Amino acid sequence: MMQTTINNKLYIIDETLLEQSLVYYLREELGLTGTKIGCDIGVCGSCTVLVDMQALRSCKLKLKDIIDKSVITIEGVAAEDGSLHPLQQAFIDCGAIQCGFCTPGMVLFALALLHKNPAPSRAEIRAAINANLCRCTGYQQIIDAVQQAAKAMTR
Repeated sequence: MMQTTINNKLYIIDETLLEQSLVYYLREELGLTGTKIGCDIGVCGSCTVLVDMQALRSCKLKLKDIIDKSVITIEGVAAEDGSLHPLQQAFIDCGAIQCGFCTPGMVLFALALLHKNPAPSRAEIRAAINANLCRCTGYQQIIDAVQQAAKAMTR
């Protein structure tokens, strides 16, 4: 039996779906539309999800790539009671959200970074989010948000 965990929920994957793109499965089959489709070729970062806490492009992954793995989408970042994760709250507090299209990918990239490095420098944050395109914020507010969240998460 092939299975995966998405946002802490177990899913059985039918063999006929193994070649399906993860981003389309998330959006169309599971209704998890927070994962965006931007370029659909793995360049922009808007489709980023966490696979075993590693930030990966879901448009470049097939369902076969996530068998027996844990996937987190933006919908799985907040607590079960709906309260925002400190990183999500910091994005709001720092004005790191404008149009919002890149935000899910940015949050997940930042979460992967903070998982590996709980106190990153501004340069480390910039390097980590470098692969995600944002047309609105100029990145400064995003870096501020990640730093604010890092402090909140280590208290």
